[in-house]
Amino acid sequence: MMRTLLAASVLLLVSGCARSGATRPTAPEEGGSASDIRPGALPGAEPLPEGWQSPLHRDHPLAGRIWDVKAGRFVDEAELLRALREARFVVLGERHDQPDHHRLQAKLVRALGSGARKPVLAFEMLDVEQQPAVDASLARAPRDVDALALAVDWSRSGWPDWTLYRPVFAAGLEAGLPVVAANLPRAQVRELVKRGPEALPAPLRARLALDTPLPEDVARDMREEQDRAHCGHLPAELLGPMAQAQRARDAHLADRLLETDRGDGGVLITGNGHARTDRGAPSHLARRAPERKRLSVGLLEVAPGSHEPKDYAASFSAGALPFDYVWFTPAVPQEDPCAPLRERKR
Repeated sequence: MMRTLLAASVLLLVSGCARSGATRPTAPEEGGSASDIRPGALPGAEPLPEGWQSPLHRDHPLAGRIWDVKAGRFVDEAELLRALREARFVVLGERHDQPDHHRLQAKLVRALGSGARKPVLAFEMLDVEQQPAVDASLARAPRDVDALALAVDWSRSGWPDWTLYRPVFAAGLEAGLPVVAANLPRAQVRELVKRGPEALPAPLRARLALDTPLPEDVARDMREEQDRAHCGHLPAELLGPMAQAQRARDAHLADRLLETDRGDGGVLITGNGHARTDRGAPSHLARRAPERKRLSVGLLEVAPGSHEPKDYAASFSAGALPFDYVWFTPAVPQEDPCAPLRERKR
């Protein structure tokens, strides 16, 4: 039973739960105010000319708005792009199964790759062992995005359907951006959970700073998040190792950006959890290359009755929005991932 739980947990951790990055506000916290928002009253209300694909809450007053977290104000798309172009590294979060999140990512990738600067385009959804297949596919057909999907065997990857991610890859290939596989291989993650940091080669372990203990409050929050993600069914003794593996993946995503940066920086496509500035990939970029500016954009779905950015902060353990910018979108239906487990226990 333990082996089955471990295998299932590692698969969930590595391939990304389909609902990863989905946030639901719980209670208002300190933050900005949008109580006077009216549809069309603020910039950024219609970021996708062809319309939203997400069916829920399209008329929500925050849908399409971009929130500058540090400045505590709304900005338009042009101002966001100016800021992102000034950063060496850009981390774009997502809910993995959210079509509009990928369409917005594609829009930003296309804009960031449109000039002389060609940042690498790194993906959480590809692990480093797939880099040779990526390189070979792009060498044969630099603009054939579907050939790339076949080369990495996307249909059996465990990630949501290729049609969701295709616009992001297509935008990168059209702009001629190098594609970087950024995740740890599943076998290494499995060994991390079983054996701890010693499972990784010493040089990699040192680069990822896995031998340095986390502050206890951060470690506790990460264990609690793993417990919630597994519906309370993960044995207590696995919570710490699973949190450690999550930390390793955060650090490895940052490591790949630093390793492959040719001078033009990089853009990372990843779940909102890895895009967090407090402990996700951006925090590891800040630790290892503080002189290189980095910005993180969280893509969050709106919720009925939560009309102010501060209402979404309580979804995060820090009690604040852990991104530099937040782009709000309509929502897609979300099933309760724990329902099957509850049914099974009856």
